Amino acid sequence: MTAAQSSSRSGSAPAYIDTSKASIARVYDTALGGKDNYPADREVVEKLRTVAPEIGQFTVDHRAFLVRAVRFLAGTAGIDQFLDLGSGLPTAENTHQAAQRLRPEARVVYVDNDPSVVAHGRALLEENDRTFFSPGDLTVPSEVLADPVVTRNLDFERPIALLQLGTLHHYDESKLTCVEIMQQYIDALPSGSYVALSHFLDPEDENSVVARRMEDVFLHSPLGTGVYRTREQILAMMPGLDLVDPGLELCVKWWPDGPQLAPLLPAQHCIAGVVGRKP
Repeated sequence: MTAAQSSSRSGSAPAYIDTSKASIARVYDTALGGKDNYPADREVVEKLRTVAPEIGQFTVDHRAFLVRAVRFLAGTAGIDQFLDLGSGLPTAENTHQAAQRLRPEARVVYVDNDPSVVAHGRALLEENDRTFFSPGDLTVPSEVLADPVVTRNLDFERPIALLQLGTLHHYDESKLTCVEIMQQYIDALPSGSYVALSHFLDPEDENSVVARRMEDVFLHSPLGTGVYRTREQILAMMPGLDLVDPGLELCVKWWPDGPQLAPLLPAQHCIAGVVGRKP
């Protein structure tokens, strides 16, 4: 791929990355044991460990949910088009890898406006010519859906899988509500499309105290975002969709790869995922 081709597919990367401020993508990278992070990002994770020592497992559970959901979508559901919103930094198993392992022709468009992620966007594009990147703001659906990278590479006349994983709990609803954001995306999807959503969960049981402690750390850390919502609040973000069994479930328990051999840790009760199909 030439530099010109890469630029036309990914857009222009921001010239400056402010490493003094925590980044959502880099905080997740830190918790996953990655190396693309800075002291401000590590500070958030260290503070989280004081209230939830199992934060690493919490993050691994979330990433494993992404992989299992994509395998379901590309395999059983037969989807070959993916729109991954807030894709984050590349890690061991990205959406395009999980999807194309089962469906080699699958096309994936990643959307993320985090400067650190944009800077890595071209690395994703180098893997194959069915992976694309758009430096868009997932909280402005009208702009994302009109982006030429999206409209050129996804066919909205056929079913699409939209992934909104680990994103909206970092949105403060200052403009649109999370429900309004999701409604706009769902309205744009053709019949037969799927939506996968994951979100920080307030389980409304004895584990709620852990959820609220983690929320307090997120909100008062260099990151400044991270809201834990109830099952009812999360399900409201899937309007008009037929939920795939088992519905909204803890990430670690959504179609696990094997039996659960040990009791769940408190933080594992505090992140959930769901997949739904548009009739």
